[in-house]
Amino acid sequence: MKATKIPDVKKHYPVLLSEIISIINPQYGDTFIDCTFGQGGYTKRILKFKKAKVIALDRDLESLEKANEVQKEFKERFLFKNIKFSELNNLKLKNENIKGVIFDLGYSYTQIKDPKKGLSFETIGELNMKMGINDFSAKETINNLDEKELSQIFKYFGDEKDSNRIAHNIVEDRATREITTEELVRIINSSKRKKNQKTHSATKVFQALRIFVNKEVSELIYGLIGAAKVVKKDGVIAVVTFHSLEDKIVKYFFKSLSENKSVSRYMPKGEEKINLFKSVSKKPIVPSEKEIKENTPSRSAKLRYVIKKENFYDFETDIIEKFDHLIKIEDFSKKL
Repeated sequence: MKATKIPDVKKHYPVLLSEIISIINPQYGDTFIDCTFGQGGYTKRILKFKKAKVIALDRDLESLEKANEVQKEFKERFLFKNIKFSELNNLKLKNENIKGVIFDLGYSYTQIKDPKKGLSFETIGELNMKMGINDFSAKETINNLDEKELSQIFKYFGDEKDSNRIAHNIVEDRATREITTEELVRIINSSKRKKNQKTHSATKVFQALRIFVNKEVSELIYGLIGAAKVVKKDGVIAVVTFHSLEDKIVKYFFKSLSENKSVSRYMPKGEEKINLFKSVSKKPIVPSEKEIKENTPSRSAKLRYVIKKENFYDFETDIIEKFDHLIKIEDFSKKL
């Protein structure tokens, strides 16, 4: 009888790794941008191909230790930048032959279980959620924004049905005490009308706070715009998402560039409008049963990708207008 492989829950698994590699084809060389370096899973696999180079980005300074290990091994073929991927444009890559830009929007086991980051309702630590290069924390959010603002964050970023009750009870409780991680979990539990047996009551609120604190909506939007600018003709943008809001943004952006004819602002007047990207499939790629058995958190992953059809830098897109209502919610942070 064949032994069943038991997943190591403390190990970080790069999700859909084989699928990513088959899409970007690093065996032919050129430069790839790993926008979410993390534990270096995608980067190290790409660098196994001797002609390939990687520019890796991560806002989390704790990724630097892993990046230094990769740097020692691959020297001239690897560069790490401790920046947010919304700053992709600032890298001055116009003349680089970028053949692939990869985003893995998930969080590693190490990050989730780090009590200093305070990402998990299961970890006793400060209500933080800052992933690096942040201006405010979840603690400041919960203890300072008004009831309506908190409710909108929970509703639109977490799809929380009891957002109004939870926000109201938070504001009532914080009048007499500071809201901690444990206190927030208690408030959420007592506010929920119906309990879901499969997921913890605090899951959606904690997701919403993480998205708000790290401005994940605008980060993703500007990251995608930057990727579309820097990748060269026949190059790939590939994004792995883990919840419906991320996937909705990526799906809209890819669809708008591959189905709605557009044109670079600097193409000659009279130039016929074209689809700037090609979408290979309308349906996302999802993990195999084998991968899900080895790495349970991968079950919610969706991979979408597009291929650039022409060389251009500036282009027209309405993605900011499309998701402006979410960006306005992120702007509540200006009060903090």
